Amino acid sequence: MTNSKPEINAANFPELHTFLRGYFHEDVTDEYGTAPEAADQFCEDAETDERIPVAQQWQQLIELTGTEPAPLNAALKKLGSAVRLNEEEIPQVTAIFARCLAVKPHRRVANE
Repeated sequence: MTNSKPEINAANFPELHTFLRGYFHEDVTDEYGTAPEAADQFCEDAETDERIPVAQQWQQLIELTGTEPAPLNAALKKLGSAVRLNEEEIPQVTAIFARCLAVKPHRRVANE
């Protein structure tokens, strides 16, 4: 019997857990405005080696829970999120993380 679905916990989603605690916390509205804006800020702030695992784990979580707010929010809460995403925010956050994965940071050379 192969159960390939990982359990949703901090041990299986360590980078996402760290991200959620750091960005999707009680003060997200005061600090960032919205959850998508918090995700966007993370993608700008984080180094590639931080950003990519978070984005990959987000995609993995979406594959496990789907894009319905109830199961996704339950999973996010388990992983340390204090934010409840609505139906509009889920695809926005997902798109931001997809962009995170696609970004090739070659900014070091720009206008030195």
